[in-house]
Amino acid sequence: MRTNKELFEESKKYLCGGVNSPVRAIKPYPFFTERAKGAMLLDVEGKSYIDYCLCYGPMMLGHKNPEIIDSVKHQLEKGTLFGTPTENEIIFAKRLSQVIPNVEKIRCVSTGTEATMSAVRLARGITGRQKIVKFDGGFHGAHDTVLVKAGSGVVTTTIPGSKGIPEVSIKNTVSINFNDIEALSSVIEKRDVAGIIIEPIMANIGCILPEKGYLKEVKRIAKQNETLLIMDEVITGFRVSLGGAQEYFKVNGDIITMGKIIGGGFPLAAFGGKRKIMNEISPEGQVYNAGTFNGNPVSIAAGLKTLDILERKDTYSGIKKMTEKIMDGIYDMTSKLKIALYGAPGMFCLYFGVDEVKNYDDAKKSNTEMFKRFHKELMKRGVFLPPSQFECNFLSINHDEQVIDKTLDIMTSALNSIKR
Repeated sequence: MRTNKELFEESKKYLCGGVNSPVRAIKPYPFFTERAKGAMLLDVEGKSYIDYCLCYGPMMLGHKNPEIIDSVKHQLEKGTLFGTPTENEIIFAKRLSQVIPNVEKIRCVSTGTEATMSAVRLARGITGRQKIVKFDGGFHGAHDTVLVKAGSGVVTTTIPGSKGIPEVSIKNTVSINFNDIEALSSVIEKRDVAGIIIEPIMANIGCILPEKGYLKEVKRIAKQNETLLIMDEVITGFRVSLGGAQEYFKVNGDIITMGKIIGGGFPLAAFGGKRKIMNEISPEGQVYNAGTFNGNPVSIAAGLKTLDILERKDTYSGIKKMTEKIMDGIYDMTSKLKIALYGAPGMFCLYFGVDEVKNYDDAKKSNTEMFKRFHKELMKRGVFLPPSQFECNFLSINHDEQVIDKTLDIMTSALNSIKR
């Protein structure tokens, strides 16, 4: 049996930083997963972890969901990729239009990054304007236009959020504070903004909720200035409710991006909107989008079965109940500590060293060293949170009463350890 440390040492020789995504580079080395089932991960050394990372959001139906596995096996017998349309793509698009507010047509892509990149291009193509407004700490994928004051792994970097991004690529990107309607008004009043792209819940700087009425004001200002509102639901879509954050907060976007949960653990994302908007996408319109793996039949099969499960009446009530249970438990153990706790159905975040978090600036004041110590103690005891203060924690349908009770016991022990 090879150890996690040995595998990481070899991995560094062949993979950039030893990983295929920066967030996986846990120090001093990550654990390498052997297999997963339900709410649990098992590493190559045989240690198990209760998983609250859930692949950074997609696995809401749990690892190795048997119904999704069977659906995918059935498709694999038919083929994996055709390069031609399939009937299941129609069925999938029709079902999305029935459950997602303000969506009549979609275009399938493979990743959330592709979805947001295409949504921005579509907003610019329709309006003829260049400027895009985003929000500090909002992460909308790793493409040049939006990698500005992005959350999570680039939270400590300057503008732009990566070397290799030309200034010209971001000169039309304006990033402002979340939950500050006056800041948005002052930027958009020139009526030169093509689109506002927003995470309705800021889930890449932890879990920052919109203040009451904020999203409705964002929508009002966008409409007043003939600017398209891009509701980035790559994380919140199908999580906080079947209709996503649009349904949960009762505010609709003009262009909606979806991903993560939608594929049931397979690469699948989409962007959509009303017919008038989506008819501008090629080949009908002149805003180009294409992809070899768009509408991949295996991913679509997983997506259809995912919708079947999500539409069951007990799916969201169960997730909501377990989210409330874990948040109540965390609140009880942290009420006398300087820790802010926020959450929504299926997601939550603890901010160490602060009393309140309303935006990116508040979140950056968090005690990241305290979080790292907490994370390390949890890992020792078999609980895996995303390895960053600025990532959101997620629940699946397999996080039941027993799993939550065990988690809360471990969290209490870990907190007691770092307080000493």
